[in-house]
Amino acid sequence: MTIDEARRVAAARLEAAGIVGAARDGDRILAAILDVEPGRLRIMDNRDLTESETTRLTAAISARAAHQPVAQIVGYRDFYAHRFRVTSDTLDPRPETETLIDAALQLTWNSVLDMGTGTGAILISLLAARPGAKGQGTDISLQALEVARDNARRIGVAADFAQADWYQGIDAGFDLIVSNPPYIAAEEMSGLSPDVLNWEPHLALTDGADGLTAYRAIAAGAQAHLNPGGHVLVEIGHQQGQAVSALFQAAGARTRVIADLDGRDRVVQAWFQG
Repeated sequence: MTIDEARRVAAARLEAAGIVGAARDGDRILAAILDVEPGRLRIMDNRDLTESETTRLTAAISARAAHQPVAQIVGYRDFYAHRFRVTSDTLDPRPETETLIDAALQLTWNSVLDMGTGTGAILISLLAARPGAKGQGTDISLQALEVARDNARRIGVAADFAQADWYQGIDAGFDLIVSNPPYIAAEEMSGLSPDVLNWEPHLALTDGADGLTAYRAIAAGAQAHLNPGGHVLVEIGHQQGQAVSALFQAAGARTRVIADLDGRDRVVQAWFQG
């Protein structure tokens, strides 16, 4: 089977399985197996796949047809300016989270705390873009922390990582606190796509309640863990802007809601006066 034939077969099988973006996903998987960027598939020599490549492609396309996320299959996701390792123990970094990165880089800060760090995508992206800054990432999942540490090593960023349940054991003050916490309400979980519901860690998706539990904890401890003039940036579900803002306001903060590129509420920024 040639590269061109493999692309057609992969796309057809994924389309038959109901995968949205079948051709795109097939190309991402094939490109990872061939160790090239997806855009190069069209200009490569149309050679035959080796037996090993064919076997790996067949298994990977079967996994995607079962709705396993592409990032888990190929083992990485490109996010902001870097490539992050992704496993079934971490959320797949989403493009909309880059809204938080952009907002953070408009602020003045030299130290950052990232709670619920997962792959470390937020923390590592921020530290890579701001040389000399210091950062700490926390997560309740030891497996996720190992992925984050590995990503930091590969990308060349120095960061501290520790197991913690929100502010548990966190004493130092920070100029910036960031988080993309579990914000999907329990009643909304059944409406998620199979790619997310069946494959991504539920601990990182939902609080098992109303989707606001993490924000209550973050808001309650924010002022005690911020340096004077510091800020909090949290990613939110697109309908949570008002509710999350109210939690920070009740804690004494001022807030603003930041929209993503699609115009949906995506980040709440909070800061304390005086």
